Amino acid sequence: MFETLQPAPPDKILSLMGLYRDDPRPHKIDLGVGVYRDVEGRTPIMAAVREAERRLHDLETTKSYLGPGGDPGYCDAIAQLVFADQAPRARLRSAQTPGGAGALRILCGLIARARPAATVWVPVPTWVNHLAILADAGLPVRTHRYLDAAGHGVAFDAMMAELQGVAAGDIVLLHGCCHNPGGASLDRGQWDAVADLLERRDAIPFVDLAYQGFGLGLDDDAYAVRLFARRLPEMVVAVSSSKNFGIYRERTGAAFVLAAGAPSADAAHSHLLVAARNSYSMPPDHGAALVRIVWNDAALRAQWLAELEAMRTHVVGVRRALAEAFAAAAGSRRYDFIARHHGMFSLLGTRPEQVRRLRDEHAVYLVEDGRINLAGLRPDQIGAFVDAVLAVTR
Repeated sequence: MFETLQPAPPDKILSLMGLYRDDPRPHKIDLGVGVYRDVEGRTPIMAAVREAERRLHDLETTKSYLGPGGDPGYCDAIAQLVFADQAPRARLRSAQTPGGAGALRILCGLIARARPAATVWVPVPTWVNHLAILADAGLPVRTHRYLDAAGHGVAFDAMMAELQGVAAGDIVLLHGCCHNPGGASLDRGQWDAVADLLERRDAIPFVDLAYQGFGLGLDDDAYAVRLFARRLPEMVVAVSSSKNFGIYRERTGAAFVLAAGAPSADAAHSHLLVAARNSYSMPPDHGAALVRIVWNDAALRAQWLAELEAMRTHVVGVRRALAEAFAAAAGSRRYDFIARHHGMFSLLGTRPEQVRRLRDEHAVYLVEDGRINLAGLRPDQIGAFVDAVLAVTR
């Protein structure tokens, strides 16, 4: 049977993990895989999460299944975090998932059941796994421009012009904040214009909210989701808890469905659970329990909020320091866009052959499209990184 298969192409991001790990050079820099790192290059366990873990260890009495919908307390906590009081709860349904990718996959499965002929509009560029997940669900896809030609800002006029082709019932995939890989985000006025277009075209937003809290702050980063929830009859949202709670390996996320009415919401939820059951049966519990404990304890929640803000501030500081280092070394403001972007990522503007030279000649690891994870860059590595980039791009 397997002799008919050709080797699958390697994942462009995950394959870097092995290459970086096997590189013996002590000065190597990892800007590939999108995880937060502190000034020492560690991905720390947040103190609030560590305390929740201790409490869970002392209080947990069973390892039995939760069911395909997961932990209702976790889902309610994430609904409050994402939607606040802006979504009509009678029309909102949710399921805990294995990470944000799990949420994307079962929501795509739900779309395929509910509207298999609908076109899903996807920004260019987008997270590398979006297109793979959509293809796996068998959904038709069209793309639209998102970044300008240099990749340093939102090509908003071109984006809106191309989205005029959206038909009634189509799905529009949107990064809720902190665009991955571009880093350039829509402002509030632009989100308002997108909401106008979706309402006018009778289209449905599909929001991927993976980095809430890493852009402008928790509430600002949820602006688009809350706007759509107020104004539009239907939407779907995929949420990741990996980044803002620092629980990457616990694979914790949530899928939300907003329907036009309670009966439709119940029907959609039943099919969402079928998609979950078919995909992975039950979600893992540990990370969801930690989030629920942190959210429901006032002191732990306050501690978590302070830690998350410190992480966001650290990334902002790295962005500013890197932009200034480029300006000083290059004698130009070409790289100022790095300081203007939000979240963990920016596109450097390098070509694939330059990325290979960065890896081979300078032990600098980044994705072939030039995406850099700013949270992976230690302050003491900034100078070496700038020198390496300028060496391969001049």
